[in-house]
Amino acid sequence: MNHLHPYANILQTVGQTPMVRLNKMAEGLPCEIFAKCEYFNPGGSVKDRIAVRMIEQAEKSGRIKPGDTLIEATSGNTGIGLAMAAAVKGYRLIICMPMKMSMEKQNILEALGAKIIRTRTEARFDEPDSLFGIARKLQAKIPNSHILDQYANPDNIQAHYDGTGEEIVAQMGGRLDYFVGGVGTGGTITGIARKLKEKVPNCKIVGADPEGSILSGGEPGPSYKVEGIGYDFFPESFDPKCIDMWVRTNDKVSFDLAMRLIREEGLLCGGSSGSAMQAVYEVAKKCKGGERIVVLIPDSIRNYMSKHLSREWREANGMLTHLDMNPEHWDIPAL
Repeated sequence: MNHLHPYANILQTVGQTPMVRLNKMAEGLPCEIFAKCEYFNPGGSVKDRIAVRMIEQAEKSGRIKPGDTLIEATSGNTGIGLAMAAAVKGYRLIICMPMKMSMEKQNILEALGAKIIRTRTEARFDEPDSLFGIARKLQAKIPNSHILDQYANPDNIQAHYDGTGEEIVAQMGGRLDYFVGGVGTGGTITGIARKLKEKVPNCKIVGADPEGSILSGGEPGPSYKVEGIGYDFFPESFDPKCIDMWVRTNDKVSFDLAMRLIREEGLLCGGSSGSAMQAVYEVAKKCKGGERIVVLIPDSIRNYMSKHLSREWREANGMLTHLDMNPEHWDIPAL
């Protein structure tokens, strides 16, 4: 992205995020690891791409117009992208978000002008008090309101097929052996996978799915603390056939690896990036030498300052990392 000239508005800066080689965290491995840093998007996550795309396509079709009310069920990042776009374009926005999601997300959403309704984390997707059930009830009561529905909206997939996937192919010169990403709505990995399968047919797609989610198979389990990935249902925006390999991830390893990405690579990422890195290390065990792995870093630490960035939170939730257990010791000279 060329930043040498002014943009008409902040939405024009979405996309064209950097690809960064991992160095310390790839030491001793037979492969190269590259991070697609989506937290460089202006709203702080990969979801900015679909937020802008869904709104602009709905405008083009005549479905929505400025002044209307948008309603979305989200774990937070899509909501932030929509709130940013709504602020620029003149929409009202109501976000339905589970209680487990961070207060940082709520604060950002409110700063952008969105209204927030918190829903019961343990509610199944088809229960009336789930984030989806509440969103539908609101739409039925509010005139000129619309649910863009990232979970079924084809523009979720298309944003990544046209954008993120093309960028990855170009940045890697068409040379990559594995793409690794967490799976939530599934639109990100589905869109990227479809593009990679066309342009780099031998590239394998690896999905990271937290223990407790059903996306990689099995029954739903207890709630997990990593945000933004995993579900208790299969969204329409997810094509399971695009996944060549699944890795089941757990909270403790995910947060440990997220903290390592911050400390060792300087990537200010969220917890699901650690989940993706857990999958990367499983893939690395299969590598024979010279393979290139791209891992998606979906969002930034900004949303989790009071969560896994906080030692107090990590200790209270049994998530102390190897950095906590093995702190660096070095002296600052007396002044």
